[in-house]
Amino acid sequence: MLKSITQGLCLSALCFATSAFSAPPQIQALDSGWTFRLAPGDEALKTHPDMAAWLKATVPGTAQSDLMALKKLPDPYVSDNEGKVQWVGLSDWQYQTEITVLPEMLLRDHIDLIFEGLDTFAKVSVNGQNLLSSDNMFRTWRVPVKGVLKAGSNIITVDLESPIKKMKPLVADMPYVMPGAYDSLWGDEPLGRNSSTYVRKAGYQYGWDWGPRVVALGIWKPVKLEAWDDARLADFHVAQVHLDDQVAALNASFDIQSDKAQTVTVRADITGPDGTSQTVTQDVALFAGLNPVSVPVQIKTPQRWWPAGYGKANLYTVKATVTQGSDVIGEMTRKIGLRTTEIRREKDQWGKSFEIVINGVPIFAKGANLIPFDVIPTRVTAAEQDRMLQSAVDANMNILRIWGGGTYQDDHVYDKADELGLMIWQDFMFGGAIIPYDRDFRENTRIEAIEQVKRLRNHPSVVIWAGNNEVQTDWENWGGGTEELKKSVSPEERDRIVTGMVRMFDQVLRGAVDQNAPGTPYWASSPSTDYDGPADQDTDGDRHYWKVWGGKPVEEYLNVTPRFMSEYGLQSFPVMATIKAFASEKDMEPEAPVMRAHQKYDKGNGNKRLLLYIRNNYGEPKTFSDFVYLSQLMQADGIELAASHHRASRPQTMGSMYWQLNDVWPGASWASVDYYGRWKALQFRAKRFYAPLTVSLLRKDGVTQARILSDLTTKETLTWRLRTLDFSGRILSEKTGSTTVEPLSSPLVATYTDAELLAGGNSQTTQAVFELLDGGKVVAKVFGYTGATKALDWRDPKLKTIIRPARGGFDISVTSLAAARGVWLDIGALKADLSDNSFDMTGGETVTVHVKTDTSLATLKKTLKVRSYYGSAGPVAN
Repeated sequence: MLKSITQGLCLSALCFATSAFSAPPQIQALDSGWTFRLAPGDEALKTHPDMAAWLKATVPGTAQSDLMALKKLPDPYVSDNEGKVQWVGLSDWQYQTEITVLPEMLLRDHIDLIFEGLDTFAKVSVNGQNLLSSDNMFRTWRVPVKGVLKAGSNIITVDLESPIKKMKPLVADMPYVMPGAYDSLWGDEPLGRNSSTYVRKAGYQYGWDWGPRVVALGIWKPVKLEAWDDARLADFHVAQVHLDDQVAALNASFDIQSDKAQTVTVRADITGPDGTSQTVTQDVALFAGLNPVSVPVQIKTPQRWWPAGYGKANLYTVKATVTQGSDVIGEMTRKIGLRTTEIRREKDQWGKSFEIVINGVPIFAKGANLIPFDVIPTRVTAAEQDRMLQSAVDANMNILRIWGGGTYQDDHVYDKADELGLMIWQDFMFGGAIIPYDRDFRENTRIEAIEQVKRLRNHPSVVIWAGNNEVQTDWENWGGGTEELKKSVSPEERDRIVTGMVRMFDQVLRGAVDQNAPGTPYWASSPSTDYDGPADQDTDGDRHYWKVWGGKPVEEYLNVTPRFMSEYGLQSFPVMATIKAFASEKDMEPEAPVMRAHQKYDKGNGNKRLLLYIRNNYGEPKTFSDFVYLSQLMQADGIELAASHHRASRPQTMGSMYWQLNDVWPGASWASVDYYGRWKALQFRAKRFYAPLTVSLLRKDGVTQARILSDLTTKETLTWRLRTLDFSGRILSEKTGSTTVEPLSSPLVATYTDAELLAGGNSQTTQAVFELLDGGKVVAKVFGYTGATKALDWRDPKLKTIIRPARGGFDISVTSLAAARGVWLDIGALKADLSDNSFDMTGGETVTVHVKTDTSLATLKKTLKVRSYYGSAGPVAN
């Protein structure tokens, strides 16, 4: 009693010192009061003299986002402004803040200054004393500052060097430069001599074939002071030792930093998904140094974490507490999921399997590749991240691949994925370029890898780590600069390059995962065979397939059956509402300068490739809006063909992840959801072709196969129906059947020649409809044709709509007088979510789409436009 009264009344410095030993850590966030300016002496001051003065800054943030907030820099996403912002990334910047430190903080044994992320080359000083130099965007920097801080006012200064300016002379002096990075379109680096390969910084910010070059720099993660005494809880995680239906054996693992030998009590409070809880405690004798402390925990009848579509994404909350007596000296909370994950690779008649197996169940991976949400990651909100991940789950995806040319995502993204049951394939941040093999680069990356694996190892959603994106296949299969390099250097130098890659991707990064997250498999590269052989094979490992989009017709997808397709894709433009956000009426033409500026493939020439694929199957777009519409129809049709083929090829193929889910800016790309979160036709189509229970109708060489595609874990007896109709809606043929569908299977239920499918109808005016029925209700539907869309004799379907109020918004009923291809409901820029879109219809059919929105009926009626393929294209000119 006397002790607690004394502590409660203690005000003097002496009294604080005697009681501070057992006090909890004191955190002071340093997220306010920052200013920035062009670094003194920087060349850019000649053209921007007003930036010699200190300006208001936001931390976390970047120089680019701060300048935009101050209206001193145009938005690089609008018009052709990208070129007008390049000078920022070529300049050096200085950030500064003045903080107040209270005398009682200085009485603590330790005070650490922590930067969770500096982008990228930065020197940090406190009160004029240099404390650290950073050279890696992906690392956390912790430095002791107790002897540097003083009571009252303190100045923290961060000097940021332009990564291009810093690296350019070093790269110029190299006998050769590692290939694989994208050339700058702005002349700031010589062609073929890109510095990004040598910097641990997000590669996509240097420009990619779907995004702009905005070489950001700044304090891009939170900054804080942490004061503590002679012990602190440095980290906490829960390691899964064993899992079966009866028990989960875990180790609650505390990393405790201690200045001396002393005794503390560690405690773990575990709360299950159903609210049941248990507590384990243990007294621990610490030594001076970092103490790894492991406390065994058992959970009886564990509730497993399951991917979306396979069960509940059950999560346990584990709170770690370190105490001395009754005083808390450290607390951390983790949410964990109990699950096993493996990559199953077994020899079979097709080569060697590649399956992601969760809790013993082989999962057909249905998803897409996730790129960064913005070229300036600090301005992305949690709500935007949530919406994108929810869009994936709403489209029946169960996996996203976080691609290796961007950034490791915020904790919030993985938290959300955990909750949604969305599996994460996590690349380390290497994006296609051949890496340097020097020891310093490798050691810098090793520390980065350990930090990132430790940060993410508690997340059940992270089911696989991969060493890189396309580095191995670049070396083995790409031509261009890589082939030139191989020819220009000696055999000994080639060996050093290959050895450097193997050391990094087969040893260093694999070791970081194996040692710090042993329950999660590691894969050396995507695509690869995990160094069992050459990369990018159909018979082993994962595959990236780009011959479609590379010039081959979309029908070629049916001739490629890999073990796991982790990349494939087709481009499209976003909807007109998004295009109008960056372009004006005079720009509405595929080859207009602004439209080329927002088409990054082939240095702006990608719209010609888009037209090639549109013309192949749809004809010549009549207007720019037709071009946009047909680009999305083409993309959706092509990816549906490939994904349905992948699912129909189960178990030979066990994964389909198209490129890509999202965008970093508004423009043409392979995304299915645009920068503003608006769904393209592909995203709506994915909702159908990735459904747990659906059908496919795939035609090859004049023969059509009808299959049921099931990801259900139970056996089902299902009824199917295949109808052939002319374009007026008259039924020419109807076949029905009943079949028992085994769990996790894709049974073939019927095969038809073109003649059988047409049932005597005209090939130009006939459509087939394959449906799955539950009683009398259609639960899945797909359309089939015996010719290209442009070859069929479409007539005006005279689409009519009726809008009725419904819960949460409205129902739109669309009626088609004749067969309609690619029906699209355009709601402009309204904030609304549609239950369906981009669908075919039979003559006389009515389809009802629910619109979730807060907008008014009058506004919806005024905005809504409905169209189909009819009238959008003409013959292709010779």
